[in-house]
This record gives sequence, C-alpha cells and structure tokens, in this order.
Amino acid sequence: MFQVAIDGPGGAGKSTISKAAAKELGFVYIDTGAMYRAAALYCMRQGIDIKENPELAEQAVETVAVDIAYREDGQHIFLNGEDVSEAIRMPEVSMGASQVSAIPAVRVKMVELQRNLASAKPVIMDGRDIGTHVLPDAQVKIFLTASAEVRAKRRFDELTAKGQAVNYEDVLAEMIERDRNDSTRAVSPLRQAEDSILLDTGDMDFEGALSAVLAIIRKKMNQEGEL
Repeated sequence: MFQVAIDGPGGAGKSTISKAAAKELGFVYIDTGAMYRAAALYCMRQGIDIKENPELAEQAVETVAVDIAYREDGQHIFLNGEDVSEAIRMPEVSMGASQVSAIPAVRVKMVELQRNLASAKPVIMDGRDIGTHVLPDAQVKIFLTASAEVRAKRRFDELTAKGQAVNYEDVLAEMIERDRNDSTRAVSPLRQAEDSILLDTGDMDFEGALSAVLAIIRKKMNQEGEL
C-alpha cells in the first residue's frame, strides 16, 4: 500500500497541506496530531495535569476511545463518541498534546491504531514521528518546516479567523515550548528521517507548498509505477 509520511513541527502546514494533497490524489488523510489532542483534551477535562501527573494521564488514556471518521468536509475526531474536531484546536490543548504524546504507553496505543489505518488504503499521514517510527517504510517521506515566528503567525491567524481571542506573543511562546518538548522527549522525538526530503515552507503560500508536496509524491509514484 502506498504511504506518504509528512513530519515537522507545529504550524509548518502539515495538516492543511496533507489534507489537500490526499484529496487531490484520492488518498486517505490521517491527522495523527488530532489523535493526541483528543487524548490530551480528555485528560484536561478530567482535571489531570499531564506534565505533573503522567501516570494519571496514562491511566486515563487507557480507558478512552479515540476514533476517526471521514465525511464530505474532511476528517472528524471523536472522543468517546463526541465530535471534538473543533475543541481540540485550542492552544492549551496543543500543549497538552505535546505532553501526553511523550508518555510511552500512550504512544504505543496511538501508533497501533495509526498503523492499522495505514494498512488498508493509500494514505498520507502527518505528525512528528511518522517517517522515523510510525511508517518507517513509507515510499515518500517529507519534513515540512518554517521558522517559529512564521509558524506562530500562521497559527495566530488561524485562531483569530475562528473568533478566538489569542495573543501572538503567547502563541509564539507556546510554539517554542512545544518545539522543545517534541524534540527532546525520550520516546520518538521530532526529527527528520535520514531518507526524507526537507521542505521549508516559510517563503511559500499554501498553493506553492501544496504544489511542491504533490510534485514530490507524483515523482515517486511514477518511479513506483503507481500512476
């Protein structure tokens, strides 16, 4: 089954670009970060401080059901049957996702689900350890990046467009902290796979970045005889 792994830090455009590329190619899109966000949201609703009490967070996540459904408007994330696709996009949930994803038992549970999803149909999966850990044999691996300032501005614009009251400096600080957490965690840290293609989207608009990603994928599909 043809697999595309797209990794990179938060705000690099992984989700929007991966989703659009999957639609263009007729692939299934899997947003792994949303799964960790859902787990973090559950812990937060239970009043668990993930950073201070990882053991409690691990126990909580063991009992939770995170499911993915695909509808006309895209992927929806369900937490114990509740559609939390919007709720998981709050900045505080982003930080919680970074913390909960560092818990080994949580990653084991999520990775198993992610691999099962990728075994059924051609997929584009994005996250932080897809090419290095979740789908190490993916035919295409891309590492999307941009400066922290560019990524924070994108996230700020996205949140304000949704009517959320946020401060750019706070978003930037959270972005930098999450980068540090993701890159230094003991289990499957954020890093570029040796055989991945680095793509800096800092100077690209959405269409430019999407075109670049599609070109990389189509070139490999041609080589593999998939087109």
